[in-house]
This record gives sequence, C-alpha cells and structure tokens, in this order.
Amino acid sequence: MVKTAYLTLFFFLFSPSLLLAQSQPPEIDPQDKASLLILRVSIHDPNRSLSTWYGSSCSNWTGLACQNPTGKVVSLTIPASNLSGQIHPSLCKLTSLQILDLSGNNFSGNIPACFGALRDLRTLNLSRNGLVGSVPGTFVNLKELRELVLSENRGLRGSVPLWFGDLMYLERIDLSFCLFSGEIPETLLYLKSLKFLNLESNNMTGTLRDFQQPLVVLNLGSNRLSGTLPCFYASRPSLSVLNLADNSLVGGLPSCFGSLSELTHLNLSFNAFSYEISPRLIFSEKLVMLDLSHNGFSGRLPSRISETTDKLGLILLDLSYNRFSGGIPLRITELTSLQALRLSHNLLTGDIPARIGNLTYLQVIDLSHNALTGPIPLNIVGCFQLLALIISNNNLSGEIQPELDALDSLKILDISSNRISGEIPLTLAGLKSLEIVDISSNNLSGSLNEAITKWSNLKYLSLARNKFSGTLPSWLFKFDKIQMMDYSSNRFSWFIPDDNLNSTRFKDFRTAGSSVPPGKVEIKISANVVAKEELAFSYDLLSMVGIDLSDNLLHGEIPEALFRQKNIEYLNLSYNFLEGQLPRLEKLPRLKALDLSHNSLSGQVTGNVSTPPGLTLLNLSHNCFSGIVTEKEGLGKFPGALVGNPELCVETSGNKCDPANIDASQEEIYQNELVEGPISIWIFCLSAFISFDFGVLGIFCSSRARSYILQTKG
Repeated sequence: MVKTAYLTLFFFLFSPSLLLAQSQPPEIDPQDKASLLILRVSIHDPNRSLSTWYGSSCSNWTGLACQNPTGKVVSLTIPASNLSGQIHPSLCKLTSLQILDLSGNNFSGNIPACFGALRDLRTLNLSRNGLVGSVPGTFVNLKELRELVLSENRGLRGSVPLWFGDLMYLERIDLSFCLFSGEIPETLLYLKSLKFLNLESNNMTGTLRDFQQPLVVLNLGSNRLSGTLPCFYASRPSLSVLNLADNSLVGGLPSCFGSLSELTHLNLSFNAFSYEISPRLIFSEKLVMLDLSHNGFSGRLPSRISETTDKLGLILLDLSYNRFSGGIPLRITELTSLQALRLSHNLLTGDIPARIGNLTYLQVIDLSHNALTGPIPLNIVGCFQLLALIISNNNLSGEIQPELDALDSLKILDISSNRISGEIPLTLAGLKSLEIVDISSNNLSGSLNEAITKWSNLKYLSLARNKFSGTLPSWLFKFDKIQMMDYSSNRFSWFIPDDNLNSTRFKDFRTAGSSVPPGKVEIKISANVVAKEELAFSYDLLSMVGIDLSDNLLHGEIPEALFRQKNIEYLNLSYNFLEGQLPRLEKLPRLKALDLSHNSLSGQVTGNVSTPPGLTLLNLSHNCFSGIVTEKEGLGKFPGALVGNPELCVETSGNKCDPANIDASQEEIYQNELVEGPISIWIFCLSAFISFDFGVLGIFCSSRARSYILQTKG
C-alpha cells in the first residue's frame, strides 16, 4: 500500500505535462469549430460580437462552453448581440449541444427543421427575433427538452403543436407575443412536467379548460378565450402567477380561488366577468397584485380582500371600471403594503376614508369618476411617497388644504370636476415635482400668485372653468417645460402679457431626446415581472402643445411674440375683447387649431393667413375684419371661418366677391361643428384623460416583490 502511494506521488511530481493538460481549457472539436465558423460568415455582426471566434481554445470564444476533455460544444449563448440574417443549418451539426440561446437579436426566416437532430438539447431560446413560419414538427424528437422559448417573434404562426405533450421533461413553454391560433392542445392540460406556460398575446380561441398538473405560472392574457373560470384544483399548492386578462371570459369570481395558497399575481382585467364577489373569498397574504379592472363586477367592494401581515400584503389593487357601489371599506386602509390603489369609474359614494393616510407606501391613488363626497381628507398627507393623486369627477367639496404641501414627491394632482372652493394655497409652491396640475371645473377663486412658478417641472396646467379673476400675471409664460396651459372660462382681465415670450418656451419635446411623448407623464413604480414586461402608471393627454385663454375678459392686442412660438399646435383666444390686427401665421408651422372668434380684431385678413400645412381648424368669425379674401388664400376648407365679419368680402368659385356673412344654413352647420360656445381645450386635448399602460401582471418596488419575481422565474 505504501509503495503504491509513493508511485502515485512520483507520477504527479514528475509528469508536468499531464498537470498542464488537466489545467488547460479544452480545444474546440474540429467539426464543431467548422460549423460555428460557417455560422459566423453567414450572418451580419455589426457590433463584432463574434470577433473572438478564432483559435481553438473554447474559453476564448464568446458565448461558448465545451465539454471536457472532448471539446464538443454543449452551450452556445449569444443573446442581444445585434446579429442578423438567417440561422444557418450548420448549427444542427453541434450534436452535443444542450443549451442554445440566440434571443434578442434580429434573426429572420424560418426555424431550421434540422434542430430536431439536436437530441441532447435542453434549452432552446430564440425569443425576440424576426422569425416566421411554424414550430418545426421535427422538434418532437427533442426528448430532453426542458425549456422552449420562442416569444416575441411576430411572424411565428400556426397551431400550438399537439406533440408538446410527448416531451415528458418539458417544464417551460413561452410562445407569447406571436401569432399562434386555435385551441390550447388537450395534451398540454395533462403534461405532468409542465410548470410554466405563457401564450400571451396570440390568437388562441376556444373554451378555457382546467389544467391537470401543478402549474406555477399560467399566462393566457390577450387572446380570445371564452367560458368561465375553472378552480385550478391541481395547482392549488403551486400556482403563483395567473394572467387571464383581455379575453372573453364570463361568469363570476369563484370562491375556490381562495384556496390558491401560493398565488402572488392575479390579473383578470378586460373580460366580461359580472356578479358580486363573495365575502367568503379571501386571498392569502402572499397575493401582491390583484387586477379585476374593466369588467362588470357589482355590489359592494369586498371588505376583506386578502390576509395581511406586517410584512406581507397587496401591493397593487385595481378594481377600476366596474359597477361597485357603496362606500370605500375601512379594511382597505389596513392593506399597509399597498403602493397603487385604483377604484376609478365605479359607483362609489360616501367620503374618502380619513385613515387612507395609514397607507404610507402608496404611490398612486385613483378614485376618479365616482360619486364620492366630502372634503379631501387631511390625513392623506400620511401617504408621503405619493406620486399621483387623481380624484377628479366626483362631488368633493371643501377647500384645498395648505398641508398638502407635505406631498412633496407628487407628480400628478388632478382634482378636476368637483365642487372644491377657495383659493390655491401658497404652500403648494413647495410641490416642486409636479408635472400635471388639473384643478379645472371647480369653484376656485382668487388671483394667481407667483409662488406657483416654483413648479419648475410643470408640463400641463389647467385652471379652466373656475372663478379666478384679476390680471394675467407677467410670469404667465415662465414655465420652462410647459406644453399646455388652459386658463379658459374664468374672469381674467386686462392684457395678455408678453413677458418671457421672447425667450424660447413651448419647446419641441419630440426632438429633445426624451422617450416620453408630449402630454404624457410616466410614473415607473414597477420591476420586471414574468415575460420581462415592465409596468408603469401613465397619465395621458393628447400630444398637443398650446394655450387656451378663451372665455375671459381680456383686452388689448395679441402679443406678436405669441405668434413666434414655432412649436405651438393649439391656440384659443376666443370670447374675449381683443383688438388690433391679425398677426401673421407663417411662424407657427406646427399650428393645428386656431380660434380667435368673438373678439374685436380688425384689419385685413389677406396676406396674414398663409395657412400652416397641418391646420385643421380655423375660426376667425365674429370680429371686425375687412377687405377681400381671394380664393387663393385657401380658406375654402374652413367653412364659416369668417362668418360675422360684415365688412369682409370672400371670393368663391364663379363669383368675384360674395358677402362674408354666409347664409343661416351654413352658419348653423358651422355652429354644430363647434358644439356651441367657445372652443375649449377639452375638444382637442381630452384633458384629464387617465389611463394605465399595464404590461403583463403587476406593480412592484419593494424587495419583497422582487423576491416573488425571482421565485416565479424559477
């Protein structure tokens, strides 16, 4: 025994070549190397991601892993490398390949049918490319396959193969965001190994049926599935994510869903569900996202939605766009982990619970379009992380409390269309993060204070349809990032100030390098979820840059500098007492709508209106313009635009000059188009239109949410 040990020691001490051979990485098998080089020369590689593909050492080749000591390639992973061209069949000669990941490139053409010869393949990820055609039938030979990810190939189509059920080790199938159609194969309902199934955003049809294996993730959102909800009994101890949003499902929410003990995300939005939600349905404390929006649920809001603990509980609750009635239950204020609360577009009554301030993690509150009454609760300042407060279109009253300045992270404040009175508190100047302020259609009064110029990030400001008075301040156009301001239907008087107009305002945000379009504020409070979708709350206004000062008591001339704001698309100064001549329009190349009607403007129109190419609405009616407008002025496409100017003569075809005051029938048509009264900003900007751009499944910020995400991805 001792002699044998010495011999072994001698062998290792005096065989350095053997030690060196064991420490060196394997050389690529010559046949595999030849196949990879064929791939390299057949595709386009602008980023030179494959520039390391030379020599024979496997460790030097980007994305390659080789078997030791044979050098056979077992893994090829080159995701998101900007590669393009067709996937060359030479890859099919890598007979030992176990992992192939070409995701996030620009590959086109069909999936090579010869991939079916890669009998050892366990993971195949070709997602986020430009592949077309169907899943090759030869894939039925991939008996070792665990993961098949073909998502986000918009040209992939056909039926989901029946033979998926023959791949007895297949755990993960992701065919989302493709064009697959037909019914979900029955074989998938019984594939015991299946844990993750994602068919989101396809054209799947048929009745939703129950799955007979313990799934962890089931995502069938954005298809055309019908029927009612099964109980998913086989998945009671395992199902974590269930997304059935945007289908044609009916019926109610069964109480058996309360037995899904591992459920963290439930999205049933945009279906045709109805009935009341049973008070016996209580989700476990693991539920972090519940979205039942855009359905027909009725009755009172569930007083108890899920169990909650100090560390666990709902993060997103969206019950908007239903027919829930009654008051907001106090139990909702016990969901202390809540970050987003959406109850808009229901039939809710009563006061906003004062204890809403207990929800210190809240970032979005949307209670708009209900019948809520009472004041804005002062305790709401307890939601000190709040980014969006949207309580418009209710019957709220009282005054804006000065203490709201404690919400210093607020980006969106929308209290429009209520019965709120009083003045704007000076303390609100401290809300320096504000981007959207809509306090229109209330009973607010007083004059404007310069303190609000501290809203340096302001994009949209609407004070319309209130009782504000006094002169327009000299700082009116001082906001650097403003895209739309609406001061219409108030009692502002005196002149339109021209201070700050000579400096560049109303910037062209389309070319400013921002990914967020004009008229849109995005609030990102989410992390990556299943299928790598990002959730973001957004508040949308039509992408219009402009000013509305209509229906006030303004006098004097229109500042010339106002017509040098080259990025303005909308300008409404109607129903005032403005005088002077019409400024020239050639310096407003983006102008789409101009309303100067019902003023006292005078002088010639000819030569001033060289209409911008995008102009779709022009109204100069009911002024004191004079002279002759020829046919070549191009005003024929704006019927009635000059009505009510008695001293103005308009040439028409066949007549040298007709009176500008067109007959009553034409005027009636024109007035109908304007829907009576001054053209207000809401006609063009759909002001205060609010939407949620939901991705797949939820909103998350906390470390706890991220841990759930990691679990679901497993």
